[in-house]
Amino acid sequence: MDDEWEPPLPAGYNDSNRAFLQAFMARGTLTFGVAQKIVAGLILASEGGGDAIDPREVTMDDVSNYIRTAREAVESLDYDIRNTRHQQRDGERVWAFINAHSDPATQMGTMRTAEELAFIKRMLDAMFEDFNTPRMEVMAITEAQALKVSRPPRRQSGVNAPELGDGGGGDGDGGETSAGAVDRGLKHSEVMSLLSSLVAEGWLEKSQEGFYSLSPRSLMELWSWLVATYNDPDSDEDWQHIKFCEACKEIVTYGQRCSEVECTVRLHDICEQAFWRARRDKKCPKCQLPWDGKHFVGERAVTSRSGFQRGRGRRTSKRSDLAEAVAAQQEAADAGEEDDELED
Repeated sequence: MDDEWEPPLPAGYNDSNRAFLQAFMARGTLTFGVAQKIVAGLILASEGGGDAIDPREVTMDDVSNYIRTAREAVESLDYDIRNTRHQQRDGERVWAFINAHSDPATQMGTMRTAEELAFIKRMLDAMFEDFNTPRMEVMAITEAQALKVSRPPRRQSGVNAPELGDGGGGDGDGGETSAGAVDRGLKHSEVMSLLSSLVAEGWLEKSQEGFYSLSPRSLMELWSWLVATYNDPDSDEDWQHIKFCEACKEIVTYGQRCSEVECTVRLHDICEQAFWRARRDKKCPKCQLPWDGKHFVGERAVTSRSGFQRGRGRRTSKRSDLAEAVAAQQEAADAGEEDDELED
């Protein structure tokens, strides 16, 4: 009987590299600061003890060498290590250990039930369809909005399969999954537990204002799936649900947009300074309108509005008011209406 197949390993791959990879996989993501601490510990262990090593002495080259070796070790197993800059946190570099063949079921679903996976799909639909329109590109949801999609939409006209993108209420009758199993949805307590778990595992991030959005890890891992699911492949110029930064070409879920509603130019906050350095007139490169930096992608599409700011103190003790405010703004945006109280 043939020996069990083992993946080829890079030249010089040793116990230190193996320990680094295990630490990386356990976390899912690494920042430079965390990687410095891991590498400092590995260097100390490889030297057989002695004086502790200051992590600040570990250079980017040291970290890059470990990451490059780890990537070579896992690429034959259909895994990869990718990196991006955090859209906030001053553009902090983030590395993620990912499955190269990514969709929500394979990435977030290792320990998930069918009902939890169905909820995650409804949540993503809410982020990238329901709360992501040409007038308001929020791409984030509140706790109350997540609870509203805890169950699939009510069955209509005798059709059993739920339309996961409808954003159905929490009291629906349930439906059937593609495999024929009934999706009865989640209890509200289960939704809250799942949201906390997804944040703890690094799939979601929760802002101070209570909005849930995809983390850098999710954006890297689900990049291809998000584009294939929510964008129209036959349209290069029209507005799309998944947007890309004009400067770095990565997905934008938190940043700035052109003041022209139909224009498709978007920028990360962390990219704009370098972008405008070569464009002194600070005009949109597509429609040539002045770029005022006051039109936003992400939760600021809601929180920057004067109506939200005026009601902020009142909503602090009653989070359901936040959901109602966001829903009202989204309904107005979908209808193409202007709400005087929410305009500057």
